[in-house]
Amino acid sequence: MAPALSNVKAAIGSLAKTVVDSQQNDGTWRYCFNNATIIDAYVIILFRTLYVQNEELIKQLHDRILAEQQPDGGWRLYPDEDGGNLSASIDAYYALLYSGYSTETDEQLQRAKRYILSKGGIGKVSSALSKGVLAATGQIKWPASITSIPLEVLLFPDSFPISFFDFSGYARVHLAPMLIMADRRFSIKTEQTPDLSELQAHREQSEDIAEQPYEETLGHIQMSLSRLIGSPRHIHEVATVKAEQFMLQRIESDGTLYTYASSTILMIFSLLALGYDREHPVIAKAVSGIEAMRCSSGGSITIQNSPSTVWDTALMANALLESGTPVSEPVIQRAAQYLLNKQQTKYGDWSIHNPGTQPGGWGFSETNTLYPDLDDTTASLRVLQRLYDTDPAYSDAYNRGLQWVVSMQNKDGGWPAFEKDTNKKMLTWLVLEGAKSAAIDPSEADLTGRTLEYLGEFAELDNRHSFVKRGTSWLIRNQEKNGSWYGRWGICYIYGTWAALTGLTAAGFPFSHEAVRKGAHWLLSIQNDDGGWGESCSSDKLKRYVPLGASTPSQTAWAIDALVAVHPKPTAEINKGVTRLIELLSEDDWASVYPTGAGLPGAFYIHYESYRYIWPLLALGHYYKKYGAHLS
Repeated sequence: MAPALSNVKAAIGSLAKTVVDSQQNDGTWRYCFNNATIIDAYVIILFRTLYVQNEELIKQLHDRILAEQQPDGGWRLYPDEDGGNLSASIDAYYALLYSGYSTETDEQLQRAKRYILSKGGIGKVSSALSKGVLAATGQIKWPASITSIPLEVLLFPDSFPISFFDFSGYARVHLAPMLIMADRRFSIKTEQTPDLSELQAHREQSEDIAEQPYEETLGHIQMSLSRLIGSPRHIHEVATVKAEQFMLQRIESDGTLYTYASSTILMIFSLLALGYDREHPVIAKAVSGIEAMRCSSGGSITIQNSPSTVWDTALMANALLESGTPVSEPVIQRAAQYLLNKQQTKYGDWSIHNPGTQPGGWGFSETNTLYPDLDDTTASLRVLQRLYDTDPAYSDAYNRGLQWVVSMQNKDGGWPAFEKDTNKKMLTWLVLEGAKSAAIDPSEADLTGRTLEYLGEFAELDNRHSFVKRGTSWLIRNQEKNGSWYGRWGICYIYGTWAALTGLTAAGFPFSHEAVRKGAHWLLSIQNDDGGWGESCSSDKLKRYVPLGASTPSQTAWAIDALVAVHPKPTAEINKGVTRLIELLSEDDWASVYPTGAGLPGAFYIHYESYRYIWPLLALGHYYKKYGAHLS
């Protein structure tokens, strides 16, 4: 049964009012980028190491971490994570102790300790970030997976089998500080540093002997090292300076490294390793930048790894426009002006693999001026396209952005997230958790699909253009046998399939095309009995679809939006989904806050608090606009 048109219209109106009322005076939407307790834990450990005098924040982070503990004593990255997460649990336990607001004898920490030991203890920690923080603060030895990569890798030219800029941008800004610390076997303790030796279940295996880089990759690194000209001592000194300058040159105005809290924390520890004083201005500014990343979520304070202001603002403005808000409305004008001012003008690292292209992208965070990405750029361009004829500044920005997007297409026809043709497979063989996803930046179905959707719907470019045809060909080649697509930056197969189907449709592919039909059929095959859709974060780790057992607002909206895009008329399944989506808007349970954003498979997931507004508004807007005449 079709939902009453009045109910759809009312839901759009209610969502739009909520969105408009929550816009800030500067034109932004500022929702929390909620990334579990990992960053909160690292911040406590860092602040105690630096003697940062911010007791209020430390206590707030302590309380939030403690509140997230599970009955079994551990911590999870997402609610249905089977068996919990050992690395996150060790991080949490360490931070709670280091804060000084919990003690080893507390019942909750006793439970945490039992959980950690039951999972193999600190010697079984898998997260590369956790290993870096633990090693930097003297709790474990620097692991072979990091120490076997020489600092000199920063000097390898592009002509070598491996160079530093073959790694993704995300990997580089985390790897550089870790290589500095590992090179010096750096560790720092204070009189307050807890002793975690009791968490070592197998003392003789404090460094996992299985944790060795793949022989072939290590061989390429050693061969390249032998080809550097100069005395080993001089080469090493140059590499050290290179690593230090690499970090310092990528610090943003807020003091953070690439606007990531995680890389900034590692940078601070590495600067200490280089001899910087705890109160050095660079370190003090970085601490301030981290403090500014706090946000209130569910009544508690947390630290965002990378605030999503630009992303949320672009998506929210576009959702309003797609659901019927006129471009002349002040809410759109303010958002567009903000986005116009955030277009990047610097030649960042993206230009190394894409020389000769004028800057024109947008980044994820407000202070980001060096690290644009495809998703934020196309999201911003969707809004600016509506103002193309109103002001030369908008048309100029739009054209530069469009040219940048097209120029970033990979050789294989797909689009990456951040950097062009950064897909050297041998880097994924390094035994660092998330190496396959973090070390490289290959073409992905979600990036390619969303780029094609923008090019088709907004730039009015279709499969007759060679770059569009190459993109659609990549999507078709990379469709799963069951009809779905894997999405890298959202959870997960629903996200990728939504992006691919809307992209193919925008490029001119009809429902009769086999790839489109198979993708739509797959979405229908996983629809929940209640009419909605829901997928577990476990899909991201296992690389196969895992049902959540409940419907979430964003995933239901993605599925509906994809089906609306491919079907000329509403179907019973789409109508049932819309009815359920409208119900979800008023529900407030665990599924409504389930993380549907992805960072690193098995290591980092995000609950975007903006998503319960953005995607339902977009999907309902598209449904009403396309099918309104059929329902009236």
